[in-house]
Amino acid sequence: MALADLRKCSPSFNFIAFTALLLLGYTSAARAAADASVSAPKDPRIGSLIETLGQTKTPTAVAISPDGATVAWSVRSHGITEIHLSDVANPDPAKEKIVSTGSGATDCSSSDPKWSPDGESLAFVSDCTAKADPKGQDQVFLWSKSTGESKQLTHLTGNIDSLAWSHDGKSIGFLFVENATRSSGALAAMKPWSGVIGEDGVEIQRVGVVQVANGNFAQVTPATLHVYEFDWSPDSKSLAFVAANPPGENNWWVAQLYTEDLASGQPKSILDTTKVSGSLHNLQIAVPRWSPNGKQIAFIGGLMSDQGSTGGDLYLIPSTGGEPKNVTPGRNASVAYFGWAGPEILAIAEHVGGSSHLTAIDLATGKDIPQASVTFPESIGAGNLVMSVSLSREHTIAIIRSSFERAPEVWAGPLHDLKQITHLNDDLKPVWGKTENIEWTNGDFKVQGWLLYPANYDPQKKYPLLVDVHGGPSAAVTPRWPGVGYGGVPFSALGYFVFMPNPRGSYGQGEKFTQANVKDFGYGDLHDILAGMDVLEKRFPIDKNREGLTGWSYGGFMTMFGVTQTTRFRAAVAGAGISDWKSYYGENSIDQWMVPFFGKTVYDDADVYAKSSAIEYIKKVKTPTLVVVGDRDGECPAPQSFEFWHALRAEGVKTQLVIYPNEGHGFRDPAHRRDVLERALNWFETEMPAK
Repeated sequence: MALADLRKCSPSFNFIAFTALLLLGYTSAARAAADASVSAPKDPRIGSLIETLGQTKTPTAVAISPDGATVAWSVRSHGITEIHLSDVANPDPAKEKIVSTGSGATDCSSSDPKWSPDGESLAFVSDCTAKADPKGQDQVFLWSKSTGESKQLTHLTGNIDSLAWSHDGKSIGFLFVENATRSSGALAAMKPWSGVIGEDGVEIQRVGVVQVANGNFAQVTPATLHVYEFDWSPDSKSLAFVAANPPGENNWWVAQLYTEDLASGQPKSILDTTKVSGSLHNLQIAVPRWSPNGKQIAFIGGLMSDQGSTGGDLYLIPSTGGEPKNVTPGRNASVAYFGWAGPEILAIAEHVGGSSHLTAIDLATGKDIPQASVTFPESIGAGNLVMSVSLSREHTIAIIRSSFERAPEVWAGPLHDLKQITHLNDDLKPVWGKTENIEWTNGDFKVQGWLLYPANYDPQKKYPLLVDVHGGPSAAVTPRWPGVGYGGVPFSALGYFVFMPNPRGSYGQGEKFTQANVKDFGYGDLHDILAGMDVLEKRFPIDKNREGLTGWSYGGFMTMFGVTQTTRFRAAVAGAGISDWKSYYGENSIDQWMVPFFGKTVYDDADVYAKSSAIEYIKKVKTPTLVVVGDRDGECPAPQSFEFWHALRAEGVKTQLVIYPNEGHGFRDPAHRRDVLERALNWFETEMPAK
């Protein structure tokens, strides 16, 4: 639920009527969101700030060649994504090459570069295709190092994602949704409500394989299984993959680990966490990786609220099936990504507190290798999976680094001697204040968070405080340069302290900490946050009469619930929140995630859901609250926000609801991304004015 939440039906709320309201044009507030005239900020500082945020050029993926000599990286700017090639030893921007499809197409994008095992070819995805292909349809291309030219390998219709070469270099596998009408993920906008619900066909994501020599294509996993992640066996004859029965956006939480011999085409389930005992029982699995000798498969297991937001312990299981073994028990960190760096060595990327940590584990001893460890107080990644790292045969790496102080850039080289490869954002400097890592204790838990000082900080003055709660809950705030869209960092530029806590339920402190809010949403985690605020108020010149609360998804729920539990906050903005867990269970498109967190279904234990529902305590709210959501959000459906707004209005609490048309859980329309940030900034500026 880092990006997972939904809606509500009650005696005071008629879902059919609400659906009709959406079809008729939403509320007047929603119509206003679509009206460009209301996008003009009330405060000219806000417009200037957002223009500055919009200048960022964002690298989206990076891949280092097997010999460690060349980095392929993609960058998105002005709506277009291009792939560049840079020399690691001499990363001169003047000598960069741009990988082209050769089709002559313009106003199109190329992304997801992946080197062949021999380093002679680069596979990538592009919609810069010949005129015969539909406009906007991605295809797989192959760039040749020897000729500098590209050829198109596929002519498909559907979604293509997560390219991966077979180890023999003869095939390229990828996730494929044939004839897709929408993205397969839960973050994308759901289909509009229409017709017979739940029986209109399901778009299934399978593994497709294209042969490099002749372009022959086949879908190799069954049409009865929705595949989320996969990996090639060392001999290139089999796959390991995480999959579940459709619908895909709902069943990742009950997915199993499969292997499949490609010659037979028969998948075999080697792990079902509902049938194992111990620490992995009923938990989620992600990032399957075959060992170099093919005898074992490593994976990450843990309590995870969203597919793609990965964190947990590392496990090993025989590739033929058997009992999984936890190789990182009791680790005070959350592993997010890893790869085999040798027969007995796993290179891992993990959340440690709110930082990113790279290290390697010697499986023979079960201990970290000290010379292979480094911590970054920033966000890292290589594209696709969270905290991914591109690793060469020489054990050099390539990553994208981003922090509150530094805009995103590509870095590559030896772990302890990384070199900045790109200089896309050298002219951008923070317009917000400095960063401080904050640690405190609450009960038996050590808790961590990040604090941004106000811009132009003067310790002799008092400043407002904004508390920004992350989504999840299984996630963590790591420093990241902000873009144009909802988030807390821009408030610092307007003179706020911005507090971004990682309370219990977050990654970074180990599985015990991540699982500590099970059946306790809004209680221990909220108390962790309030305890952190107590620490800040003692250390910094914070105006206690100007404290605000905000968040998106799980953070949206925490905002809705938080204002029912305390009058400490003068204003709040709830983004894509959840007001009633009982009705939410029946409204969302991903109800399977809830059982690990609440213990039972709502039909078996309604009380545990009611306990954490803001609507149960709505008469306690005094805080003016802005409520924003996408109309086709499948994770946090709009009726949840509608009900909260409706209740506040009925109780005489100042509120406003804005529903953004054709948006899912993650907003895509640039105008909407800008508008939702502007509205949040203006709401706090209006409701918490300086005296």
